[in-house]
Amino acid sequence: MKIKNKWSERWKKGVRGLKQIELRKFMEQEKPKKKYKQEWSAYNLSQTQEFSMFQDILIELIDQLIDVRNPVFKKGRPFANFKEMIFCCVMKSYFDKSSRRSTSYLAWAKGKNYITKIPHFNTILKYYKNPNMTLSLKHLIEKSGLPLKEIEKDFTVDGSGFSTSLYGRWFSVRLGKNSWRRLFRKAHVCSGVKTNIITSVETSQGYYNDSPFFEDLVKATRKNFEMREISADAAYSSRNHMEMVSGLGAVPYIMFRSNSSGRAKGSLTWSRMFRFFKQHREEFLDHYHKRSNAESVFNMIKRKMGTHLYCRTETAQNNELLCKCLAHNICVLIAETFEANAWLDYENSEKLIVRN
Repeated sequence: MKIKNKWSERWKKGVRGLKQIELRKFMEQEKPKKKYKQEWSAYNLSQTQEFSMFQDILIELIDQLIDVRNPVFKKGRPFANFKEMIFCCVMKSYFDKSSRRSTSYLAWAKGKNYITKIPHFNTILKYYKNPNMTLSLKHLIEKSGLPLKEIEKDFTVDGSGFSTSLYGRWFSVRLGKNSWRRLFRKAHVCSGVKTNIITSVETSQGYYNDSPFFEDLVKATRKNFEMREISADAAYSSRNHMEMVSGLGAVPYIMFRSNSSGRAKGSLTWSRMFRFFKQHREEFLDHYHKRSNAESVFNMIKRKMGTHLYCRTETAQNNELLCKCLAHNICVLIAETFEANAWLDYENSEKLIVRN
């Protein structure tokens, strides 16, 4: 019995842990450590000037939206300015404060003529629930990344969760009974690996799989960017995904699962990438590990804008999460303007213009 258990344990660990062992060996190899030089003068300027520049860039982005007239009713309270409400919602997410505490920051914005009126804190929460905000915020996120389209060529796809104040029923197999666990929302993003700019984003419930969102994220990015590589973890491993990325003119560096085979099954890209993975593993992993920048994107968002969503309804949580992503993109643009010694021009060229 001891021999049987011994070999069965070895078999389980050997089959399931083969990929992890190979990745660990690759990471432990003695290689010259890459050093990234930090331009401290540019970094210091971007951090000290971020607050004022953030609002300037946000206003310039919002002004590009098509004007939508609010419906006129004979009775009832008139609607607030939709563009100004987008500004207020994004600023609230940027400061990561409650709607009541955000009022003082909006008073400063009114003094600078960014908005014409300070909305009531309940009005801000009300507009988070507006479904029209979702499409506008997604459009602003995609548009905010356009100035970096000449810099970003390689992209990565990943997802991460954000906690909420809600709890839901969860059946525990171990205990054999229902329990209550905190619910969370998930953000699925496609981002550049050089500047960590978010090029497209989708939101879902926390228990949704990542793979179904891959195609929409990549195709939305392809509309605005020239794609050279796409890297993703094994959760996105699929012949359809590799064929789709190859059809867009990019190389899919998607990690294979431990039980994957090199059989094409109608996908020539799959068999070629599997052969490349087996014969030139180190080179494959060099490209694949660019996906680690996706973790940097979520770390930047959560460290600056927080990990928690204050809203309680599904639509409001989605919009609050999109506001965090838009605020992240604006912060990235501010850092890039100082590092490249450039200025933004959304109205004419939608790109970074380097100063002479």
